[in-house]
Amino acid sequence: MNYVSIEDIFDYATSEFEGVVIAENWGERGLFYNPDRKLPKGVYILTFKEKDGPNDKASNVSRPDIYRINLGLSKERFKAMFGEIPKRPAAGEVIGTMHDFKKVDEIMPHPVYGWMSWVGVLNPSPETFEKLKPLIAEGVQLAKVKYAKRVTA
Repeated sequence: MNYVSIEDIFDYATSEFEGVVIAENWGERGLFYNPDRKLPKGVYILTFKEKDGPNDKASNVSRPDIYRINLGLSKERFKAMFGEIPKRPAAGEVIGTMHDFKKVDEIMPHPVYGWMSWVGVLNPSPETFEKLKPLIAEGVQLAKVKYAKRVTA
């Protein structure tokens, strides 16, 4: 299957949106909003899960050539896409939806952080990446608001 690489997503976001930087956090690469480098990392926009962790194995990203892009959305957008925000799962558990978190190329709630209005997609195709672009733009706008609050606090 043809899918968009992590590097292609980095290139898109850093060229499309000012103030977006690539950084590593908790052993994962991600995009942060940090235009003036006033915060140590910046504010999360999206991350990439490239290996399973102790509390996040639901997508089985340890399979060869599999990764998950994770993206925070507004509660309103999340509800518009999925109907409701799931309850927070117990430690080490996943949210209680009927999604197959191992399925590639489908935008779905994040298996662990869906309760925080995060979504994920394994190996998006070019078509699915086009659907992600407005969601990434929303994530950048949300990060800008959080960034402004943090640097003026």
